[in-house]
Amino acid sequence: MYNFTFTTIGGNTRVHIAKGEDLRHLGELDEKMWTVLSCPTTGLEISQESLNLIDTDKDGHIRIDEVTGAANRLCGIVKNPDIFLEEKDEMLIEDFNGENDEAKQMLEVAKRVAGDKKTISLADVDAAIGAIAVEQQTLPDAPYAADLIAAVHENEAAYNAWFRAAELEKLGLAATDPEQKPKIEEKDWREMTAKIAEYEAKVAEINAANQAATDAATGEYQPLRKMLLLKRDFYTLLKNYVSFQDFYNLERKADFQAGRLVIDQRACELCVRVADAGKMSAEAAQSGMHLLFCDCVNKTQGKQISIVAAMTQGDIHNLTVGKNAIFYDRNGLDYDAVVTKIIDNPISIRQAFWTPYRKFAEWVSGLINKSVAEKEANSLETLKGDATAATEKAKTEGAAANGIKQKTPFDIAKFAGIFAAIGMAIGYIGAFLTSVVAGIAMLKWWQFILVILGIMLCISGPSMLMAYFKLRRRNLAPILNANGWAVNAEAIVNLPFGATLTTRAKFPLVKSKDPFAQKGLPMWAKVLIGLACVAGILIVLSLCNVNIW
Repeated sequence: MYNFTFTTIGGNTRVHIAKGEDLRHLGELDEKMWTVLSCPTTGLEISQESLNLIDTDKDGHIRIDEVTGAANRLCGIVKNPDIFLEEKDEMLIEDFNGENDEAKQMLEVAKRVAGDKKTISLADVDAAIGAIAVEQQTLPDAPYAADLIAAVHENEAAYNAWFRAAELEKLGLAATDPEQKPKIEEKDWREMTAKIAEYEAKVAEINAANQAATDAATGEYQPLRKMLLLKRDFYTLLKNYVSFQDFYNLERKADFQAGRLVIDQRACELCVRVADAGKMSAEAAQSGMHLLFCDCVNKTQGKQISIVAAMTQGDIHNLTVGKNAIFYDRNGLDYDAVVTKIIDNPISIRQAFWTPYRKFAEWVSGLINKSVAEKEANSLETLKGDATAATEKAKTEGAAANGIKQKTPFDIAKFAGIFAAIGMAIGYIGAFLTSVVAGIAMLKWWQFILVILGIMLCISGPSMLMAYFKLRRRNLAPILNANGWAVNAEAIVNLPFGATLTTRAKFPLVKSKDPFAQKGLPMWAKVLIGLACVAGILIVLSLCNVNIW
């Protein structure tokens, strides 16, 4: 049994693929030890062509048996599988295995393409394929303009349905809406669609014939080309499949990391494409990370993608839905990004300390805003009601016989209960404040500080404790699972590692002064105010009989 090398990384023991011999024996590795059991062939930063070559059953997912099968084929073609760890699309001619029939055929083609060179590269093979002159059949002329054909396809289903309904209407089996009637007669419509269908069928036939001719002429080059593609990309996939080596490597990025999101003076390196927004929203909350869902658009290239970015450093008070940002993909292309949803989880212990106070402030602000909005909405109606009541009162008084109305005498007994209740409430409040002041007066100055710290701990302690456990167990696996991955082990993003996934702006020492800074108090005034505050505290402590010395 082959002995693999194991390492602890990301909170789990994982297989470390570090030499070519590991690839040769990959099929002997227990599947329970693989970090990933299946991954999609889309949304990865690896050549789509290479992923399709590994996906032999063409179901859109790469499974363990397909990975081990590709490893076996590649190792049989070369003398030393260590060359696959180079992740390059070129190799020495002498590295081909002369004992393997498939390798012999590739070697013959490689020698012919390379000529006097000792190496063969993917670019050399593509140049050789491009130099082959293959006679191509000419495509027929289109019966109509391209925009008209596109309009026919766009309206084909609706028009066919209307004409069908019109036929059934003659039999009394359906009814049509005259306003929806097409502006073309059915006979002309049928003739037009028939011509377009005949034209498109002919184009498809000729394209297939041309592709077959090209494949026949370039067929001998394809095995070599595919092998060079996998030589470049297979080990990259393997490191992100077996052990997540690239994800925990600070000098590289994993193949599922889509790029970098710059927002609020921070750069988020852990950005993953969103394949299914609904599934991602439902499962991503289990990751324990503070997540920003963003829609990204590049108008110049006409590209649009959706991503989810993990914020692992800093504060959250400036992160809101609708906030704009910039996203850079792995090729450096920039996108206009806008935050569409936020999953709120702790970012740091410090941020968790202030969370209860922030939520309380938001709650109070919400109550105030709600009250103000309700009063503002009802203010006009209230003014109208008061005006109407005043008018009716004036009319009633004017119509009275004597013009004099008896006033109701003030009944002191009626309000005695209210006065008593107010006095009782004031008494309870005063007694409570007296007991609090008396309790504080019995404390020493350092005990008073401990009480304040204890109160703050009672408020923020639960939030900090929950944040501590969540930050230790932040897990990338739920995010990948939502994208169709079958992750077989946790991918922990703990505090030290999380600090590397979000970088904050670091400004140099600023030597110049802000010419627009608000003018504050002079230093002597600040010193006097400080001394007055200290004296006031000492007087209060003395009055409370606290021995500050």
